[in-house]
Amino acid sequence: MVTPLPTPRRRHALAPALAALLCLPLAACGGGSGAAERPKSAPSGASSPAGTPPARSGPDPSVRPLAAPTLPPGPGGAAPVFSHGRRDGAKRVALTFDADMTADQDKRAARGERFDNPQLIATLRRLKAPATVFMTGKWAEQYPDQARSIGRDPLFEVANHSYSHHAFSTPCYGLPAVAPGSARQDVQRASAAFEKAGVERTVPYFRFPGGCYDDAVLREIGPAKVTAVQWDVVSGDAFAKKSGPVADQVLAQVKPGSVVVMHCTHSAAPATEEAIRRIVPELRARGYELVRVSDLIAGG
Repeated sequence: MVTPLPTPRRRHALAPALAALLCLPLAACGGGSGAAERPKSAPSGASSPAGTPPARSGPDPSVRPLAAPTLPPGPGGAAPVFSHGRRDGAKRVALTFDADMTADQDKRAARGERFDNPQLIATLRRLKAPATVFMTGKWAEQYPDQARSIGRDPLFEVANHSYSHHAFSTPCYGLPAVAPGSARQDVQRASAAFEKAGVERTVPYFRFPGGCYDDAVLREIGPAKVTAVQWDVVSGDAFAKKSGPVADQVLAQVKPGSVVVMHCTHSAAPATEEAIRRIVPELRARGYELVRVSDLIAGG
């Protein structure tokens, strides 16, 4: 579905918990109220082996984007916007996961906070559930082994979620804004981080931090030849402490062609992996096929 160009400062509606996730320092979100307990973990930059295929030997192959479909540009060459697939076709749903790292979180990661979720990736692999991972450049820099592993797995595709999760249109949940005129460069900087980490199976899709965009920024990133991908199902997994409400919310909202937004960030979305263990089999029991965003776009 191609969404008409929005009026300036239009934002996709988000649940309050998701808005909290998109804030920068936790103090800016009301002193961190409701934040999940942060588990102790390996030093920053280390990747958990859970569910990770063995690393390839020898030099990394060339990083090449998949031949994934895109939508035609909008007026004035603006980036097109996709929020869901066909409602009248096959029952297909795309699960998407935002792998966020914001401007200050590299310092917090150095103190032991985890912004990855290797158990979630392992569960998706065990369930053979395809997914599109919207990754920030900072996440790929912090967890290069995991980024590379996800990008080499044909179950997944990796899309661009900006370099450091700054807002492309303001106001946007307290996020600092990218410098004026630098939106396209930010998208390209994230792509360069993927390439440096050896991430394969990248697709020409972009998700705005916070879902915040306007017509001006769509025109600005248009030359990057990306399709902006929004969503129509908000999972509510941000800072959720229990998986049941997350699964209930997804299962209540999903329709044929839906794009579900979730998170691959354990410190801020600790219930997501458990929720997926219920969501995936229940969707399949309802006759849904799990696909990637590229499959929905290819379907019309």
